[in-house]
Parts: sequence; structure tokens; C-alpha cells
Amino acid sequence: MDAHSHEATLHYEFGQYQVVRPGSYVVCSMTGLRILLEDLRYWSVSRQEPYATAAAATKREAGG
Repeated sequence: MDAHSHEATLHYEFGQYQVVRPGSYVVCSMTGLRILLEDLRYWSVSRQEPYATAAAATKREAGG
């Protein structure tokens, strides 16, 4: 299986992330949608979670 066909493992930092295990996508912790790494814009450093949209990130931060 090549790096482009499975979920990546990332370490989220402020304004960037580090790839721990290569892959082509991560899964939104709120919606379950796959997010291609090139489309990843929203995540939580404290929770170490990715989000598919700004709305999903906002909802999570609000306790959703």
C-alpha cells in the first residue's frame, strides 16, 4: 500500500502540522469526512483533531 492510499497521522501545531505517518488524507473528528491533506485548513492543537470545515471546528470548540 503506498502513502497515497491511506490515512495520514499528523501532529498538529499552531499554523502547521508535522506528518508522523504519511498518507493522503485525515478524517474529520466531527463529520467523519475524509480531508485530503492539500485541503486541510482547520484543526485543534489542544485536541489534536482535524476538521473538514470552519463550521465543524467552531461547533467543536463550542462543545459540540
